[in-house]
Amino acid sequence: MSTHARRHLSSRARVLLVSVTSVLVLLAVALLLPVPFVKLAPGPTFNVIGEFEGQPVIKISDTTTYPVTGELDMTTVLESGGPRGGLTFVDAIASWFSSSNAVLPRELMYPDDVTGTEVKAKQTALFSTAESNATAAALRYLKMPISTKIVVSAVWADSPADGKLEARDEIIDIDGTSITAADQVRTLVQAKPIGTAFAIKVLRDGEQGAKNLDVTVTSVANPNDDTKPYIGISVGEYYSANFPIAFTLETVGGPSAGLIFTLGLIDKLAPEDLAAGKHIAATGTIDPEGKVGPIGGIRQKLAGARSAGAELFLMPASHCDEAAGHIPDGLTVTPVETVDEAVAALKSWGKGGQVSSCPISS
Repeated sequence: MSTHARRHLSSRARVLLVSVTSVLVLLAVALLLPVPFVKLAPGPTFNVIGEFEGQPVIKISDTTTYPVTGELDMTTVLESGGPRGGLTFVDAIASWFSSSNAVLPRELMYPDDVTGTEVKAKQTALFSTAESNATAAALRYLKMPISTKIVVSAVWADSPADGKLEARDEIIDIDGTSITAADQVRTLVQAKPIGTAFAIKVLRDGEQGAKNLDVTVTSVANPNDDTKPYIGISVGEYYSANFPIAFTLETVGGPSAGLIFTLGLIDKLAPEDLAAGKHIAATGTIDPEGKVGPIGGIRQKLAGARSAGAELFLMPASHCDEAAGHIPDGLTVTPVETVDEAVAALKSWGKGGQVSSCPISS
């Protein structure tokens, strides 16, 4: 082979090497780029009658509480992707091979214009509502007095109220009008033109005790409807006991802890030891009357509960079909529709009795 030919081959080899290398680099980059999907995986569990980071998950003061044994686990779902972080192609593909994971198109869960900050604020508001409703449901079950307040349940980022009002501020009055119902706030704000300055009196709890604050918030056009005024808060009813109850988990969001918080409160406030030394998990929303509602990620929560060691799992009855075929070995799953049913199941399980199970779908 001539020198010229060898040089020509060498040049072609270099071009081929560069091309292949470039393709491999581009492929590697593509595999690591975020994709428009959301991955759901089993998240950590938290024993609501135990401690987390040195603090009781449910802290009750100035009233009689009773010793508890065992574990009542709150289950969670670990989310990747969506508005709060990128999910890579590699992660998405790997998740298809795990029966406890799910990968969903982002648009099924979040509109395109939803930001991570907005999602976090909404989840925080829902978690606060779960705590409030759990308190009401537990106190009603125990036939104990309940106090009701109208409070700020969430403050939206970059809104007129951001930095002025805080979640759980009790709204006393607006422009001198006493607030006795949550829908009054919307009515008062929308009755005035955009650009109105509202004088809002709130009662805020802090380390030094509760204090009255006078706050001025000026409305702007609603981001979702520029014909309506908006100050950037959600308002709801907040239920409390006549003694302090604190839920110390600050990094968890969403409404699905309602049922397990209710059971944890009942376990601590009633003489009978509900968990009775057993390892139990539960999920489900709760309303103030004690009705259990559906949640998301039931398959991930089943897997997470069993992985943490739970042997009994209480869940909303509406999830029986979804859970079929995805119940881990060694986990007994009991569907419930009310707090009364959930407590009855715990009592029976603690005594070694029978508990109900989902019907087999046809």
